[in-house]
Amino acid sequence: MIQKEFFRTREDGVKLYRTYSDEGFMIRQEETGILYNEAIDVEDATYTYTETDIPDDSDEVPDDEALRILMGGETDET
Repeated sequence: MIQKEFFRTREDGVKLYRTYSDEGFMIRQEETGILYNEAIDVEDATYTYTETDIPDDSDEVPDDEALRILMGGETDET
């Protein structure tokens, strides 16, 4: 089953929420079709997720640049 829980608050005050499968499966973002082990979104994000039957590959590491942007850090281009 899809679960959503508070993850943390960024330094700029934006609240982040974690979405994941409590059954150990990948989740699919419906708007893009992209598969995730877990998703971390800002509080007001309108993304929707569906649990798949694909086992969660917990060895997968998020893209460093995407994670840095999500967490409110600067990018290499700024």
